[in-house]
Amino acid sequence: MADTPFKDHVVIITGASSGIGEALAYLLADQGAWLALAARSADKLDAVAAECERRGAKAIAVPTDVIVEEQCKRLIERALEQYRRIDMLINNAGFSVTAPFADLPDLAGFKEVMDTNLMGSVYCTYYALPHLKQTRGRIVGVSSLSGRLPLPFNSAYSASKHAMAGFFDTLRLELADSGVTVTMAYPDFVVTGFVANSRNAAGRRRGDRAAQRFYTDKMMKADECARLILWAAARRKRDLLTSTRGKLAGLGKVVSPGLMDALMKKAVLPRRRRPPAETSS
Repeated sequence: MADTPFKDHVVIITGASSGIGEALAYLLADQGAWLALAARSADKLDAVAAECERRGAKAIAVPTDVIVEEQCKRLIERALEQYRRIDMLINNAGFSVTAPFADLPDLAGFKEVMDTNLMGSVYCTYYALPHLKQTRGRIVGVSSLSGRLPLPFNSAYSASKHAMAGFFDTLRLELADSGVTVTMAYPDFVVTGFVANSRNAAGRRRGDRAAQRFYTDKMMKADECARLILWAAARRKRDLLTSTRGKLAGLGKVVSPGLMDALMKKAVLPRRRRPPAETSS
């Protein structure tokens, strides 16, 4: 396959201002894609779009809160106004509230996670789908290992990612004869701003110290994850699992669900118990 399978392809990316979304934008820009970038932070989004243009791509920044259906509709409309078609939609926007479910003072944060991660993907896909059918395009859902395994202290996030899997797996079957393909990515832990930007039970940003306690040098970096996602999307793969743990998850849940629970506890619990790093957040 050519090194630039997405050259001149119109690609919409949500959650494009940082992390995996930002890395996807730069890799696609290097291929010469035409980008419509969406995120809540207008300033960060403008900076990413400018860097994409510097790399030779076409790029527009469309500030979007994917919780709001009308803003998702407008994102699709802006892409069509600018480029006249849509070839790929990457549903990447997401965040988490990290706390024991029993410690949540109310369900507002839980609902916001579900609305962002699940409904944001549903809204964008709904409005993009007629146009993706015209181009026999691609839909990509960026889920998480927690879309296949439970992630302790992230009940809303796990629920939203399991729901994304159910939605997109069903949509894949419905679109089987349309030419539109659906690729679901299930990254293992990736070093991004995700942990720092997640919220605690009180709704406050957890900050850099939480990220320093959680991430390790052995974890995948955002650009590597983005490269794998685009590899899978280019080949119209059904699923992408980025780690051995992820690849064994489905089988393990059937053969030994207790073992998979133990693996997730081992992966997450020690990092929550580790003493805070002596740096400011």
